[in-house]
Amino acid sequence: MAGAGQVVEGCGGYVESEEAMPESVYKIVELVGTSSESWEMAANAAVNRATKSLRDLRIAEIIQLDMHIDGKKRVYRAKVRLSFKYEGE
Repeated sequence: MAGAGQVVEGCGGYVESEEAMPESVYKIVELVGTSSESWEMAANAAVNRATKSLRDLRIAEIIQLDMHIDGKKRVYRAKVRLSFKYEGE
């Protein structure tokens, strides 16, 4: 078993240990943030918006970056997968 806050090989990323998350359930949603400045700002836009309606966000994973091109205008888009502690019944 991995210690708290370790990367576990084969899991595709950062995983907290079971001691840190005993018997918890996490829900995952995907959002697309946009920015005329950068992909980083686009990803932050998605996370910032999510914090207004979701509590206890845990992980934000960038799963896709793309750009909409309209002549000289560029719109950066970041698809972000967010996990948060599920407290439903």
